[in-house]
Amino acid sequence: MTADAESIQLAFDLDDVSVWEGPRYNIAPSQMAPVITNRKPKELTLLKWGLVPTWAKDPAIGSRMINARSETAAEKPSFRTAFKRRRCLIPSDGYFEWAKQDGKKVPMYIKRRDREIFAFAGLWENWKKPDGSWLGTCAILTTAANDFIRPIHHRMTVMIEPEDYDTWLSDEELSPNQWLPLMAGCDSEQLTAFEVSTQVNRPINDNPTVISPVNTGNQLKLL
Repeated sequence: MTADAESIQLAFDLDDVSVWEGPRYNIAPSQMAPVITNRKPKELTLLKWGLVPTWAKDPAIGSRMINARSETAAEKPSFRTAFKRRRCLIPSDGYFEWAKQDGKKVPMYIKRRDREIFAFAGLWENWKKPDGSWLGTCAILTTAANDFIRPIHHRMTVMIEPEDYDTWLSDEELSPNQWLPLMAGCDSEQLTAFEVSTQVNRPINDNPTVISPVNTGNQLKLL
């Protein structure tokens, strides 16, 4: 999420974005991510990436809950309560995925062609710590890859379109007729991607070079 606070505020019509101290170029699981929850739809907040269900005994479970499959999230014990009651938008302007190429994994940076800032469909939870304080966490929903993403990975993130923000952030439980169309994912022509440096594998590398294109020839071979 490389955009400044004002750009995020305008993109999502928010009243309060004071928590944002970006830009961030390499947000990794277990780190704090910008989130707009259905509890506070006019406010940007920060939640730990990796959802911890309310019933979890150990918050370490969040390291395995960074993504939720949209096909099963409404029924899976780890996500079903959040899917009913605690949905969120996770602002972004790009994400990383690793493609298999000649026996190795190549990091790719994926963006929207049609706009700089978009939103992942997310779920969030509050987990009560032993000391009585609360840990806020989130996960990103995924779906089957479209034709553009499939050469890179068999899954892709679910991106919510602006006209559907209010529906996804509703406080009420959504019917399948409401949420299923939102899980389809964006069309192939809305995306672009290019290879980036392997330094993105280290979360400590949080600077503009991790989203800079490299090896243009390999980009064409992949896509």
